[in-house]
Amino acid sequence: MSAMATQTASADTGHTHRTFFRQSGWLMTANVVAGVLSWAVHFLNKKIPDAEYSNFGTLLMVTACVPTLPLQMVFAHQSAQALALHRERQLAGMVRLTVFWLGLVWAAVALGVLALQSAILARWQLPLAGLWITMFAVLLALLAPMFVGLLQGKQDFFAMGWAMMLGGLGRITAATVLVLGFACGASGMIASALVGGGVMAAIAFWRTRDLWAHRPEPFNARESLGQIVPLMLGFGACQFLFTADTVFAKAFFSGEEMKPYVAAGTLSRALLWAVLPLAAVMFPKLVRGHARAEKTNLLGLVALGTGVLTVCGMLGLWLTGPWVVKVVYKSGDVDGVMRLLPWYAGAMIPLALANVFVNDLLARNRFGIVGPALVLAVAYGFTLVQVLNRFPGRLEVVLQTLGLFNLLLLLVSVAFVRRGRAAEPPRAGEPTPPLSPPAI
Repeated sequence: MSAMATQTASADTGHTHRTFFRQSGWLMTANVVAGVLSWAVHFLNKKIPDAEYSNFGTLLMVTACVPTLPLQMVFAHQSAQALALHRERQLAGMVRLTVFWLGLVWAAVALGVLALQSAILARWQLPLAGLWITMFAVLLALLAPMFVGLLQGKQDFFAMGWAMMLGGLGRITAATVLVLGFACGASGMIASALVGGGVMAAIAFWRTRDLWAHRPEPFNARESLGQIVPLMLGFGACQFLFTADTVFAKAFFSGEEMKPYVAAGTLSRALLWAVLPLAAVMFPKLVRGHARAEKTNLLGLVALGTGVLTVCGMLGLWLTGPWVVKVVYKSGDVDGVMRLLPWYAGAMIPLALANVFVNDLLARNRFGIVGPALVLAVAYGFTLVQVLNRFPGRLEVVLQTLGLFNLLLLLVSVAFVRRGRAAEPPRAGEPTPPLSPPAI
């Protein structure tokens, strides 16, 4: 019986791994295609002034600073847990309540932006139309991740992949028409992000109607908030480390100076987008396993794959960077971008790995990582301001600061994973370690 049980467990593990590779392979393909389509928007930089392109990069980073990743992961967590425990009606009530409150928060922020509009436009040297298009892109960035998260939680990765790819197609199509046909510049390029996000949100909204369209039931708000708040804060800290540098730097540099920085950031962040699907597929499986007290062993596999892919991607960027920059940007941009690209790409590697370990911890409701991650995010923001003031004109120092804090997040998250594993009870069939040396 023991041999048969071992063979069955091995077969189940093999099937789980095959399913994981198939799903993550599809999502990686979709993410790369969607990324290439979205990245193709940057080819249009040759048709607009350098200052306009840097404005586009700044507006894009404003939308990226919206907690899209935390919102998506919260609803991936809640939907995976609800499906595992058959609480779909409670999930429907949570979705509807969240839509109401997010709309209310956005309206309050929009009123604040309206009141401070002149100061914002002067400080960041932005166009008026671009600012308000960005505000509606922010609203979409608040709502769309909920439904994408529901897709992720129900493990409908097929629809999730198509939503990303069609969203990328809508984005490049809209950008081409608005920039080349109507000479809209940065405003047109950010409007294309709104169009692409709308396409993706519409698909996710429709494909998850079996979750949010239920007749809602009351849910335990105290218990839910005990999970939602740490998830928002933990993933929010990771997203802040991923996106904040451009917004900080833009306040200290002109549009022309920021162009190579935005270009290097676009190429380097592609490393992260290429490997994020591994953690995205892993996360709902870990949530489901935790809710049902099942054991999973995906973490090592995902960490290894993420590390290998990001290092290979970084080396590829170093080797092909000058050619890629020439193709996408202007020939005069090559030196400026290549001066920053090694630092930027290197800073993404520890962040990609830290993201895997943070996903593992939060999926298992091990929220101890949240406090240290928040401290690191706050310290990073404070340090960035000091660095920008102390080393004027030194953009590479900003990236060295980013790399240092990403490495610290990786080390802290690994320490928490190791501590959690040491505290786990032994698996079924494994001998329990003795509490004291056996008597002789």
